[in-house]
Amino acid sequence: MKSTIDELPAGKTETKSISDMNMDEVVGKMDILLLCFDTLRYDVAVSEEAANGTPVLNSCGGKWEKRHAPGNFTYPSHFAIFAGFFPSPAEPHDLKDRRWLFFPNNAGSSKKIAPHGSYVFDRATFVQSLHEREAYETLCIGGVNFFNKRNEIGRVFPGYFDKSYWRQSFGCTNPTSAQEQVDFAVSKIKACSIDKKMFMYINFSAIHYPNKHYIAGKKEDDMETHAAALRYVDSCLPPLFDTFRQRGKTLVIALSDHGSCYGEDGYRYHCISHEAVCTVPYKHFII
Repeated sequence: MKSTIDELPAGKTETKSISDMNMDEVVGKMDILLLCFDTLRYDVAVSEEAANGTPVLNSCGGKWEKRHAPGNFTYPSHFAIFAGFFPSPAEPHDLKDRRWLFFPNNAGSSKKIAPHGSYVFDRATFVQSLHEREAYETLCIGGVNFFNKRNEIGRVFPGYFDKSYWRQSFGCTNPTSAQEQVDFAVSKIKACSIDKKMFMYINFSAIHYPNKHYIAGKKEDDMETHAAALRYVDSCLPPLFDTFRQRGKTLVIALSDHGSCYGEDGYRYHCISHEAVCTVPYKHFII
């Protein structure tokens, strides 16, 4: 494991644990890309990882970590995530010992002194702090309806960003939503000055219900269609990563906001505190 951040060969990634990651070496020096694979279950993610169904993600940042989501559906989870409360390690630990990439100062986290290497912020979200204090261009590319700006709820999360975008084609009912989102993201990355650092957030909606259209002939969503949706999103990622590589080094944070049930214990979908909903994959890496 490298202790400093130096140049990486083209197309390569560098994995750093939370404890090794020093955000002083990232903020102001690298672009940051936060990818939410909305609704992705941990068990499906690791199953596809083992079967090499997700070769792009497999080549980046090592294996998925097992984590606990901060909420059981998109809205509460994203309030937490944008405030620095990413999905937490699943193994037992003391909250006071938890490491943070983005540390919300005096936010009642039971830790009053920021961990070494964390980016400390005082605004409601680290997104706003990156824009206001660090001069990042902050862009949101929405997916599910909590980002559609069609009502007050749908304007909350986009409002954290300097620029935010949502189109009907980015939504979960469009079978080509991830490709549409990546193509749009690439155009925005290319339009951003190389002299200005960028924070981009993408909410991939494809894995969210309905996802039955990713397997021909399927009549309803299930674990197989969930996995097929993940494979589809993975296949869309190369142009996104390649375009960021052309700008320089980028910290990529890949996570899910919650999982979803497909009949376990009689439950369907999410907004419920079932283990399948609360257990999610997470990893971060440098490209």
